[in-house]
Amino acid sequence: MSLCVIRRPVTRARQVAGNERRRRRASARVGAAVLLAALALSAGARADSIEEKAQVCAACHGENGVPPQQPFPVPVIWGQELGYLFFQLRDFRSGARKNDQMSPIAQGLDPNDLMPLAQYFSSKTWPNLQQPMPPAAVAAQAQRANASVVCTSCHQEGFKGAGTQPHLAGQERAYLQKTMTEFRSGVRGNNPGMTNLMKAISDEDIAALAAYLAGL
Repeated sequence: MSLCVIRRPVTRARQVAGNERRRRRASARVGAAVLLAALALSAGARADSIEEKAQVCAACHGENGVPPQQPFPVPVIWGQELGYLFFQLRDFRSGARKNDQMSPIAQGLDPNDLMPLAQYFSSKTWPNLQQPMPPAAVAAQAQRANASVVCTSCHQEGFKGAGTQPHLAGQERAYLQKTMTEFRSGVRGNNPGMTNLMKAISDEDIAALAAYLAGL
């Protein structure tokens, strides 16, 4: 006597339910990470040094400056420009910039720690994420987009940043694309000038720029 297994067809409803379960698991992991960071931040408030307080950031941004894999894009902050880091911490804390992970953490920071934390991370060496350069056609499209909106007028030659303008070369690709897209849509609203610039280029240009900048 043979046994056979009857497989039910995968319906649209089952696919949606499966996607929803995966989304909830990812959200739970994010929530747990934020909770752990908040608890560490509470303990860090009693720490004696900025180095100890900065350890809170390592859970998402990496012990060695290389962000570990997360269910959401995480930027490199080691070696980032001092003024830019300070302004972003300030904006996350005030609510001018919103993010499910960073907002609750920044809002728990002492205002007197914002500049020391920015100085701590800006003094580090920018890590190499070893992201490949995109194909020549994608790089050419990115260069045309840059010529159109002149990113280098603020981000400097080589996209290394300066002062309050962030270092973009070698930044995490998914984070770059997400950030430019959020500027374009208005989701990120703490730099109206960037919103206007991103509206002047297409989604395809943004994807090309993200791939090009990540590979530099």
